[in-house]
Amino acid sequence: MCTTVGVFEWWHFRKYGTSFIEQVSVSHLRPLIGGAESSPPAPAAFSAGDNESSRQSMPECKVWRNPLNLFRGAEYSRYMWVTGKEPLTYYDMNLSAQDHQTFFTCDTDALRPSDTVMQKAWRERNPQARIKAAYQALELNNDCATAYVLLAEEEATTIVDAEKYFKQALKAGEMIYRKSQNCHSQSPQHEAQLSKDFESHELVDLCEQKCKTKFIIRRGRDTNVLVYVKRRLAMCARKLGRIREAVKMMRDLMKEFPLLSMLNIHENLLEALLELQAYADVQAVLAKYDDISLPKSAAICYTAALLKARAVSERRVFLLRFSPETASKRGLSTAEISAVEAIHRAVEFNPHVPKYLLEMKSLVLPPEHILKRGDSEAVAYAFFHLQHWKRIEGALNLLHCTWEGTFRMIPYPLEKGHLFYPYPSCTETADRELLPTFHEVSVYPQKELPFFIHFTAGLCSFSAMLALLTHQFPELMVIFAKALVIGAVSHFGITEKCWVNPKDHK
Repeated sequence: MCTTVGVFEWWHFRKYGTSFIEQVSVSHLRPLIGGAESSPPAPAAFSAGDNESSRQSMPECKVWRNPLNLFRGAEYSRYMWVTGKEPLTYYDMNLSAQDHQTFFTCDTDALRPSDTVMQKAWRERNPQARIKAAYQALELNNDCATAYVLLAEEEATTIVDAEKYFKQALKAGEMIYRKSQNCHSQSPQHEAQLSKDFESHELVDLCEQKCKTKFIIRRGRDTNVLVYVKRRLAMCARKLGRIREAVKMMRDLMKEFPLLSMLNIHENLLEALLELQAYADVQAVLAKYDDISLPKSAAICYTAALLKARAVSERRVFLLRFSPETASKRGLSTAEISAVEAIHRAVEFNPHVPKYLLEMKSLVLPPEHILKRGDSEAVAYAFFHLQHWKRIEGALNLLHCTWEGTFRMIPYPLEKGHLFYPYPSCTETADRELLPTFHEVSVYPQKELPFFIHFTAGLCSFSAMLALLTHQFPELMVIFAKALVIGAVSHFGITEKCWVNPKDHK
């Protein structure tokens, strides 16, 4: 019974973060005894930069598509062939299937047989069935852009093959996009023709509304396809070493479609510019997107910290030999204080990243979706940006010496934040759904078992073991108990003789 209570107490604390005995005592026994429950503490105030409405609203654990997600056929599948481990979870792939249906399908697909086939293909769970459906769509229409996209993502086993498919998709996608644009520009003439052909104004209005809706839906889908293809082509160029070409493609894409900032194309641009070591251009991108009104990301916060560390990298003695002791003796300059504050800011936003950058935890392939401020985002950031931190001499040493100081600034991260919202408590559950089972998910804040639970579990286990041995081997346990008692008595007897006054012996 005692063991069962101890095991249940340990399980309850690991699952809910509170002691069951303490919770029952405070919630149920204390009111019966007559104690008054204290009112819950008022929510902590945020930083001065937040307005009143943002204080009242708490952020959700929203899952975002990874801006730097890998190719399934050329990267994820190759990893599975080599290691035998599945790098993507079912939950992650299901989210991707929903994204593909949103990006590449619309209500007007029934007008074209190839789009109807691809609409079914994106819903297939079996990869081979999706690839087969893509070839069927190409037989019906050789200019089906979404079919080439599927083949580039899933059938191509190398980045070179994926790029070939995407180039075919770009050719078909641009042609379809121009047609949709022409149809939209000709729609006023079409509406005028309708008004001449039909005398009923109600019928004219209905036809006009249907035409406008159809054009808008189709144009939106064609725009999504074109943006997706151009972005993946830029990523192919980046992976194949044509970095300047990739940067140009990303810049042109952001200029052509400025309203699609939610796709986070600037994070692809940041990584490519860091590879080029074009730090002035990186700073210009950060100045535009590191704004209080935009949602933050680990890429933005940690890249800003990296640039601040680079600003003091000319003093190599400081960065390579930096330690809290030397800093307290000689003090820090303005640039050094700014670098440390930038690291604290980045660590507060995502506390999981430093262990991957410092190689205290092993990396896995990043998932196709990430949770901001979660372990999945940390894996995705470190997977692509670790090389950039290593390139700047002394940056990792500065991170190693200063990142843990963030936690002293925020002793209760789930209740109060310093520069950002309080850390969300739902990240662990979502990260376990996004990351593979063989990866040890990083948890923050780490739940530590109190001494009382350790002591109770040990005492209960020892008592249960003695009871079991006594029940199974009663005679041996009696002999063992007698020997233990005799040994204890003889030991205390020797101790008493040692304390006898030497004069008494005389």
